[in-house]
Amino acid sequence: MAEVFDVLRADHGNMQLLLAALEHSPGHAAGASQEVLRARKAAADRLVIDAARHEAAEQEYFWPAVRERLGRGNQLADEASAQEQEVSDALARLGKLESADDEFDQVLADLIPALRRHLAFEEARVWPQMRQALSPFQVRELADQLSQAAERAAAGSQSRGPARPRGRKVPESAEAAADKLNNAVSRRRPKG
Repeated sequence: MAEVFDVLRADHGNMQLLLAALEHSPGHAAGASQEVLRARKAAADRLVIDAARHEAAEQEYFWPAVRERLGRGNQLADEASAQEQEVSDALARLGKLESADDEFDQVLADLIPALRRHLAFEEARVWPQMRQALSPFQVRELADQLSQAAERAAAGSQSRGPARPRGRKVPESAEAAADKLNNAVSRRRPKG
């Protein structure tokens, strides 16, 4: 049975995979091909969806547990919520932009370090304390709650319709989106 930190680590790993692929791919201003630009947009769309699903689950279950179980839980949860709001605002802007827009690259340049700081904050400052505060049963129960909340968030976003332009297909997984982008970049021919 999964533990809460396994569920969170998997989500963080998917987001880090997408961030790395986006960070190491050329943008519009750097002369990216149309294939690379399409793959960057697909990876960004996957990041928007995955981060929103992850944050919804955390807000519903993880941060309330932090507030309840840790002495400084309110402070940690408030700090994390402020970070998540900054990331959410950037993701909302990113989701509305096309990869050929100059603003797309700027939003990514701001988003990547902000999201990495937030993930590191959770992993280094919150998780160790929560490991000590939760019983083995609570660790598994919270994992189940987070997984179910993430599934509800994913199903809800599908029923409301995509937040992306019609006809745009988002890759099925973070790994697929990152692979597609990395492959597009590796096929890119240098300008001569």
